[in-house]
Amino acid sequence: MRLVIVRHGDPDYEHDTLTETGWKEAELVADRICRLDVKEFYVSPLGRAQDTASCTLKRLGRTAETIDWLQEFPPKIYRPDSAELSPVCWDWLPQDWTTEPKYYDVDTWADTEIMRQGHVRETYDMVCNSLDQLFAEHGYVREGNYYRAEKPNNDTLVFFCHFGLECVLVSHLAHMSPMILWHNFCAAPTSVTTAITEERREGIASFRVSGFGDTSHLYAGGREPSFSARFCECYSNLDERHD
Repeated sequence: MRLVIVRHGDPDYEHDTLTETGWKEAELVADRICRLDVKEFYVSPLGRAQDTASCTLKRLGRTAETIDWLQEFPPKIYRPDSAELSPVCWDWLPQDWTTEPKYYDVDTWADTEIMRQGHVRETYDMVCNSLDQLFAEHGYVREGNYYRAEKPNNDTLVFFCHFGLECVLVSHLAHMSPMILWHNFCAAPTSVTTAITEERREGIASFRVSGFGDTSHLYAGGREPSFSARFCECYSNLDERHD
C-alpha cells in the first residue's frame, strides 16, 4: 500500500484559503496526483486543504472523505521564549528545544512540563491511533512497530493536510520523535511525501518513506516552491520570515 501526503498550497491563513500562488501550486500538484491510480482520497476539514484537494478532485470527478484528525496538529503550548500561548506546539527556537535530550527520544519527547501542560501526548496518540484504524480498514493492522498485512494490496491513499500533522504521521510510521521532523525537515506548500509498505516476509509489513516534501511538480510547471514553509536563511535577510 502507498500513502501519499500532500501539504496544502501557499496559504492565506487569515481567510483559511489559498493565495493566488497557492491556487497555481494546487493545479500543478493536481497534474501529479491525477497520474496516480488512487483508491481513496482523504482531506483535512480546514479550508486551505479542502481548496488544494478541490483542484485534483474536480479534474477526476472524485470526492474525498473529510477527516477531523487530518486538521493541523492543534495542541497549544507556552514556548520558553514567550509568555504568550503559542498557537502550535511544534515551532520552537533551536536554542530552546535542542538542549533537552528528551525531545530527541521517541519515548520521552512529550514528557516535559511544557508538553504535558499542552496535553500534546494525548492528541498525538489520538492521531496515530486514528491512522492505524484507517490502515486496518485497508488491510494493515498495527502490531508493535510494524503492520500485520492481513489483506496486502497495492492501493494508493492520498491525504491532503498540513505540515505539522504530516510530521506526526511520518514520525508514527518511522517510530521517531516528531520534534526532529518538525524542526529539521521542510515540506513546502503542495509538497508530496510518499510512504510505501514493504512486505519482505509474508504478512509482515512496514512503511518506508521514498520521498519527503518533494516539489518536483512545481519545477516541472516552471515554479519554485513558496518560501512560506521556511525561515530566513540569514538573520540579516530582512525580507524573509524570522518568526
